[in-house]
Parts: sequence; C-alpha cells; structure tokens
Amino acid sequence: MRFGDAHAAVRRIWTVELRPQADGPALVCPSCTARTFPLQASSARSAALAHLACHVRASALPAHLRSCQCRVRGCVWHPRHRGCAGRVLLALTRDLSGRTWRLVDACAACAAATSHTAVVPDTLLSPRRSAASAPVLQRVHGDEPQRVREMLTHLASTLGCVTSPAARLLALQCALRADRHGCARLPAGLLRGMRLHRHTEAWQELAQDRWLDLPDPRAAPLQVRLLDGALNQAPCRSARRRAAHWALKPAPLIVPAAAKPADRLAALVLAAHTTAAGPVADMAVVARLCGHSPQQTEALLDRLVAGRTLATWHHQRDTGEVHWQPAPLHRPVSGSRGPSTH
Repeated sequence: MRFGDAHAAVRRIWTVELRPQADGPALVCPSCTARTFPLQASSARSAALAHLACHVRASALPAHLRSCQCRVRGCVWHPRHRGCAGRVLLALTRDLSGRTWRLVDACAACAAATSHTAVVPDTLLSPRRSAASAPVLQRVHGDEPQRVREMLTHLASTLGCVTSPAARLLALQCALRADRHGCARLPAGLLRGMRLHRHTEAWQELAQDRWLDLPDPRAAPLQVRLLDGALNQAPCRSARRRAAHWALKPAPLIVPAAAKPADRLAALVLAAHTTAAGPVADMAVVARLCGHSPQQTEALLDRLVAGRTLATWHHQRDTGEVHWQPAPLHRPVSGSRGPSTH
C-alpha cells in the first residue's frame, strides 16, 4: 500500500446521509449535493449504497495510486492498533443510527480496526457489462474462500448486529446466488441440506433488517428478491455460484451434518480466512463476522474442537490474533484428543 506521496492528496472519501422527512427519508450527498425525492423506507439503504457505488465508478484510480485515507486523517476513526498494513481496500462504514454511510480507501489494518465496517469487494462496484461486450475470461479456480470472505464482511456491515447465524448463512447463499437484478433462487434440496428448510424465523429476520422481501415459503424453488443495492452490481455470477457451493462444505474444515448454524458459520469464517499465510485471523474480525462477542466466539471455537472440526486453537492476546489447526481428515474412531490452548 502507499502511505504518502504526491498522490496522497487524492481524496477518496464519500459520505451519504439518509435524513428523516415527514414523507419518507431523503438522500443527501455532500460530494455532489444530491438530494433525491423522498424514498420508500424499504429502499432507502439500497439507494444510499447504489449512490456510493456511482461515485467509486466515476472516480476510478489504479491500485498503485490509492492510499489509506484513514492514515491521512491520523487514524481517528478507530482505536489504536499496530499500524497501517496490507493493501488498500474500499471500506464501508455505517454509524450507529444506520443513517450515515461512509465509503473510503483504507488499508486492511485500518478497515479491520474500524467498528461497523465491512470491506466492499471491487467486483461489487464494477460497472455492468453490456450484452454486446466481449465475454469475460473465466477466473482461475481457487478464489472461492476470498469471495466468501469478502461477502461475509459485506454482510457484517449491512445486516443487524443481532442477526442470527442461521439468517447470516441464508443471506450469504442469497447474495452469492443472486443475479444482476438482485433475485436469487434457492432449491428446497439446498435448504434441507443446510438444515434450514422452512425456517421462517430466519427469513423474517432478514426482512425486518430490510435486506430482502419476505419470500413465499410454499414456493419451490424459493425465490427471493434482495434489497441490498450493492449486490445488484456484482458480475461473474458463475464464480459466485462456485463460492456458494464451497461455502456449504468449506474445505479444509469438516463440519458435522447435524452441527448448529452458529458452529457452521464459525467454521465457515475460519475456512474463509485459511490462506497461504496460514490459518490465522484477527479475533475481532472473526467475532464480527460470526455476529458474536469475542468471548462468545471463544466458546464457539471450543465447540468446534469438541466436534472435531478443529484440532486446536489459540488466542494470541498480545496481537489479538487467533490461530487454529483443522482436525485430521482421517479421524480416529476412538482415542483422546488434546484440549485447545487459550
């Protein structure tokens, strides 16, 4: 990433506010003084995210010219951490009220340290291709964990903080399977395999978050319309569908078929963070993507050890990182296993 040079003066910060009005919220953008007509409450958030996406597409910069805007401002948006590090990403932050949204260029370390923030994948903000344009070459296989990780971070910001693990797993499948119109089809067999068939409570949670329209539970396949405007921009649907399939069985971790949604979500978060650098992630990030506190997440990791999804895990408290080891693929029928080390 670039910390400061002649290009650091390029300002890449966009903010929109949804101001309450008697006849519906109005979108206000200081960057272009845009004021829309009053919006429907159910579509206001999507309008805000779509407006931010327009600014990013209109102000595209090569990666080597982008710099961490958080560092330029003295890292005032988050508690102190170990310093700027990682590549420059697009970080989306919402305030506690859910009315103000900020999209900025920030390094990976600053994005992870900022509350109520999700990394927005570049693919979500890419311009749509016209039907007459040349076909895109198929992406190299093996990026499914990264796509799932990016979508989980996006959902961590757009869904409510108390959204259940079951609802988060459903939202992930919907987001990865949606077409460019924001519509997704979930076969009954898929939902039965997830142990979420006819779980109306999870769908009601997502509808209450105004993330989707409540689907007809009698339909087969289940057809869902998403209200998250940012997802309508995502290309490469075939690649996202591969990521959706991978998320059901996230190698290298093996999750028992009868595992609870909280355990399956925690295992998925860990698998998505198992990279070439090794099985390691920031505990705060893992907890946020799981929708739990760090203390609750530690209990989840213990359950993954008890269920033989993990062999062991360790929370390195001086750095805030959590390390883990997958359980062996050929599990012994009997025998002792070592406890996790905290």
